Amino acid sequence: MRLETPADAVGNVFFALADDTRRHVLERLGDGSTVTPNALAAQLPVTRQAVAKHLAVLQAAGLVTKSRAGRETRYRLQPQRLTDAAAWIAAVGGQWDERLARLDKLLGERRRGRR
Repeated sequence: MRLETPADAVGNVFFALADDTRRHVLERLGDGSTVTPNALAAQLPVTRQAVAKHLAVLQAAGLVTKSRAGRETRYRLQPQRLTDAAAWIAAVGGQWDERLARLDKLLGERRRGRR
């Protein structure tokens, strides 16, 4: 599990999303409901202990929060970190779009110069 630092918050999100079980957990929480580790374990082909470890990674990445309800611990999706990661992807994608547009323009000018 990676440790949370402000500078690497997006990296922690990508690390957490790299595992298909954790992505499934996030999908399950996507409707805004809360869920217990036992309920998640019943839906996944992994043990309750494995679910607890996946939830710890998701919590370290800021993707889920937990709360106590009596004897139960319930987890809820925190979508802001997903939004932050999507914004990072869009920014990097935009930079590449600009670079590719400049390259296309340069190549077009060179092709026209050959004619």
